[in-house]
Amino acid sequence: MELADLAPARDGGQRQRAEVRGRVGRREREIERDRARRRAVDVYGARRSSSDEGRRVAAAGRGLLPLKLSISGRRLLQTTFGNVLLGFIEYVSVDSNKNYLMMIGEGIGRTVITGDHNYDDGWSTFDSATFAVVGQGFVAKEITFRNTAGPSKLQAVAVGNGADLSTFYKCSFEGNQDTLYTHSLRQFYKECDIYGTIDFIFGNAAIVFQDCNIYLRLPLHGQYNVITAQGKTDPNQNTGTSIHLCSIVAAEELNGTETYLGRPWKEYSTTVYIQSFMDSLINPLGWHTWNDTDFALDTLYYGEYGNTGSGSDTSSRVTWPGYHVMNEDEANQFTVRNFIQGDEWLPAAQGPYICGLL
Repeated sequence: MELADLAPARDGGQRQRAEVRGRVGRREREIERDRARRRAVDVYGARRSSSDEGRRVAAAGRGLLPLKLSISGRRLLQTTFGNVLLGFIEYVSVDSNKNYLMMIGEGIGRTVITGDHNYDDGWSTFDSATFAVVGQGFVAKEITFRNTAGPSKLQAVAVGNGADLSTFYKCSFEGNQDTLYTHSLRQFYKECDIYGTIDFIFGNAAIVFQDCNIYLRLPLHGQYNVITAQGKTDPNQNTGTSIHLCSIVAAEELNGTETYLGRPWKEYSTTVYIQSFMDSLINPLGWHTWNDTDFALDTLYYGEYGNTGSGSDTSSRVTWPGYHVMNEDEANQFTVRNFIQGDEWLPAAQGPYICGLL
């Protein structure tokens, strides 16, 4: 309920003001307790307390199971889940001192980490993440990360990633607005599914998506969909979003909702689409301004090269100074080899990748 709905009446103002303060205070305490719980979550996903066994029993009664840890080799920790359908309702953080961790699930839709924190309920965008990772060399395979807040709750992050040399293989990221926060440093996503509505791939990492499915969901009435909102703030940063060999389609009936490839969150926003399939849902203009302003249109870098599908026609694209129909040499600068130096670190992640253009 909005506070405006609790405005005190003239004949009982003091009592109703006390009720308002009480409700606000309770909500603030709930948020702080939830934040404290997140801080107490260790990288294995189990809270540190004396009642772990009781929670394990309660979780089993709800059809949920806690994460189980096994050690595999000197360099990587491997989290395994067993041959069960796992739904894990928790907020997990992998801190900077937890390096070279590998988490392996049982497959998309079978191993699920889910939450519903969101901006509308008082969480910052960064703190709304169901799963947050900053530990270098992180690898996740065959896991679904989900934020179920819904489009009416505004920003609601499923995964916030600030981990250098991080990789996700065959994972699913499910949300609406701001699903995947690619915060910073070098990242790689292969054969993943990403669902959302507005700015649902955003941040300032140097990142390549390869062989991924990008699924558009139905936003609120009157809204349009935007896939990316890249946040480069300095022209000297070697960051940007490269979407290579991916597929962009609707996850459901969009009822004519306009869909755009990206918009500039920050002044030097950099995003390219290379050798990807774009279905007819993409608006012929391709790209959108930031809140209907001319912000960053001269300084951004948006590019397309060798894409296919009825939404890939560039003949009616925007004519901004920062928009480019790239040639092969330009597109090569955004490949795994050249953009994120993947040849140097991806072999250790034990997953497939393609170095250059096809």
